Amino acid sequence: MSRRRRAGHGALFIVAMLFASSGALRLGSGIGAALANSAEEATPTEAAVVQNCEMPSALSEALTLREDRIAAQEAALKDRMAALALAEATISQRLEEMKAAEEDLKATLALADGAAEEDIQKLTAVYQAMKPKDAAALFETMSPDFAAGFLGRMPPEAAAAILSGMSAEAAYGVSVIVAGRNASAPTE
Repeated sequence: MSRRRRAGHGALFIVAMLFASSGALRLGSGIGAALANSAEEATPTEAAVVQNCEMPSALSEALTLREDRIAAQEAALKDRMAALALAEATISQRLEEMKAAEEDLKATLALADGAAEEDIQKLTAVYQAMKPKDAAALFETMSPDFAAGFLGRMPPEAAAAILSGMSAEAAYGVSVIVAGRNASAPTE
């Protein structure tokens, strides 16, 4: 389960980085275009007005035009920065929503696991409370893996009483499964 958790966080991190990279690229491309536009927008007529301005009003008009152009570029840059901030806020919100959904899913899975375990414990108690002869007949009809699961959860005395009522072949098959369950467990 911890591997799933790490994999989920890795995927969230990758998605967040892709969104951030996209925003950075958009911002970067906008700055380059703005610099190129400022070089292109210095039209020959403005340059001629500035060079040929013998009158202060012509110089004032040229400076006003340039100031307006720069103000428009600044406004466009502010709009792009606001869009980037909005995208970043959306990404953060989505990350929080995903974390909350992950926590809800973990809680639901834990609840389901607990309910299943409780059901198995109850059924084991029912089989244990049965007469060994009746339980043995029932266990002989079960698959050996399934029967071994219940017998492995019972106290040795109850399991022995049930096994003694089973046929030799069925008791042997279940015993082999119970004994072999932890054979592959690490010893160190």
